[in-house]
Amino acid sequence: MSDIKILVATHKKYDMPISDIYLPIHVGKEGKEDLGFIGDNTGDHISYKNQNYCELTALYWAWKNLDCKYIGLSHYRRYFTSANLLKRLSDKKKFELILKENEVKALLSEYDIILPKKRNYFIETVWSHYKNAHHIEDLEETKKILVEQYPEYIESFNHVMKDKSLHLYNMFVMKKESFDSYCRWLFDILFELEKRIDITSYDDYQKRIFGFISERLFNVWINQAKIRSMEVPVINLEKVNWLDKIANFIKRKVS
Repeated sequence: MSDIKILVATHKKYDMPISDIYLPIHVGKEGKEDLGFIGDNTGDHISYKNQNYCELTALYWAWKNLDCKYIGLSHYRRYFTSANLLKRLSDKKKFELILKENEVKALLSEYDIILPKKRNYFIETVWSHYKNAHHIEDLEETKKILVEQYPEYIESFNHVMKDKSLHLYNMFVMKKESFDSYCRWLFDILFELEKRIDITSYDDYQKRIFGFISERLFNVWINQAKIRSMEVPVINLEKVNWLDKIANFIKRKVS
């Protein structure tokens, strides 16, 4: 058995990589039909919060219940890959392009964490992008919590918010001990935020708030930790509808 476990978060039946390092996990399984994958609703868990916490219910489960040397997260349709852009676009056997165990081990022998390449927002900052796409009051409240409970992180928070690029998807691979430290910090903040805000009027998309906030906080934690990181491309097994993405971007800018 491998000492590396990369969770593959999924909410539906899907083909999974055949490798010891990939561990499919059914997120939000509490009260749902069994998909045949291990669920995030065993032991100490927050599976019932999945509508608001997204893939974080898998992270919480791994933090509390999984024992391994290295831990990571990918999604049922998104994985790390070493393939170049041309190969990612042209190769129809995308499953064969997913990062393999020997590649992961080689990277971890040189770096402390594997991260997805950043998304560049170009014309807006991380802060203004959140303001245009979500409820900025929630991010403002998050900053207040940091000021009160983790003031040493404010400089990193401000740095990330002024930047124009961001590591997304909450994807990573790192040592379990570092992951545990990150989770203690992250969930302490998110559980406090949950007490302070009212999301009852949010639509289903905006109710995924703690997943959205965590992506920003993950970048803050990385900046503060100053660990050796390696950015790796992400491959999407499904076709991306770029027209919809561009249309939604323009809609946010003019609304």
